[in-house]
Amino acid sequence: MIALLVDNNFAGYAALLRDALAAAGWSELVPMRWVTLTEVGLHRTSSDRAIWRSAQAHGLILITDNRNMKGRDSLEQTLREENTPEALPVLTIGSAERLKERSYRDLCATRIVEIVLNLESHRGVGRIFIP
Repeated sequence: MIALLVDNNFAGYAALLRDALAAAGWSELVPMRWVTLTEVGLHRTSSDRAIWRSAQAHGLILITDNRNMKGRDSLEQTLREENTPEALPVLTIGSAERLKERSYRDLCATRIVEIVLNLESHRGVGRIFIP
């Protein structure tokens, strides 16, 4: 089973994606577990670097919304400095607000399934923008 680490500021939107996956029948075919920061021992104010490291250490795919490169511990800076060929990708939803639109939500859900089914070919890529 694949597990996705839901970034704190993305938690509400993750529920929309879970529902879309279930409605399309993907939940039974491609079981995914959705994990919160607290479940892996992180605080909601943890740095992007700490979150990415924890995701890698626990074998989790980090899912978040669009982040920027502000600061030494930003997600982008962390990927530039610490990504390896074996690292799991970060799934970045390009427009979290658009997840309220069913067609966009379905596109995102389908793309996540495609990535999960072909996970080995996505290792080391750093970040994958969804959809």
